Amino acid sequence: MATRATDTGTNQSVERAVSVLRALDSGRAELRVSDVAELTGLGSSTTSRLLSTLERLDMVERDPVSNLYRLSLGILPLAATATNRHPVHRAARMVLQDLATRTGLGANVAVRRGTELMFLCNFEGTRAPKSYTQAGHTAPLHATSIGKCLLTGLTPKERRKLLPEPLAAHTDYTTTSHDLLDSEIDTVRRTGYAIEAEERALGRASLAAPVRDASGDVVAAISLWGPASLLGNHAEAEGQRLALTREVIEAADAISQALGAL
Repeated sequence: MATRATDTGTNQSVERAVSVLRALDSGRAELRVSDVAELTGLGSSTTSRLLSTLERLDMVERDPVSNLYRLSLGILPLAATATNRHPVHRAARMVLQDLATRTGLGANVAVRRGTELMFLCNFEGTRAPKSYTQAGHTAPLHATSIGKCLLTGLTPKERRKLLPEPLAAHTDYTTTSHDLLDSEIDTVRRTGYAIEAEERALGRASLAAPVRDASGDVVAAISLWGPASLLGNHAEAEGQRLALTREVIEAADAISQALGAL
């Protein structure tokens, strides 16, 4: 979601430029100046000047036919550097690639960024449904197995402050109360993994396990995702789900050890 520019901060020009870049990452491929102005809360003339400046800096580009704006590939080296230098990404990348190849499912790693989780990388196995998840994309904490693992590092009071109730429903199966979320997170702490069955998207499910650093804190989580028939709470899939649960826990442990966890 695009962030509106504010009147506070040490440098309003920087704030406004960043709000324009985030608007162009709001989900639509290309935007008009008026679209960006609406998303940022800036005036049309200010928005136009910022877009022109960012275009000269190769951060955005304008389609020569439609005159619509989009993010430029000039921003890619910055994003790639930030991702590749992140310690969790470095520790997880090869482990997840092997996990996706071995299981045929999708494999993700994510960290918590405020009220959401952010994916650092995603690999798709041959049995994984088509995914639109990319590095940098965000997802709700309470409606994903990765998010529930990340929330184990917070107390119930901290979780309620972070995520006001009612929790947003994405499907009929989404956990929407903190009391139920508390119970699920207690189970994650006890078992070492989380299951999410069709809470975010119908027909899809996931298994996740937390990743810890040298201090023992939960700093990330990884997941396997795929069809609910393979990973959900269906009795006929129980044997395969148990084997996949061991896979994801072992992968999370390997990443944790690479980060210095004992």
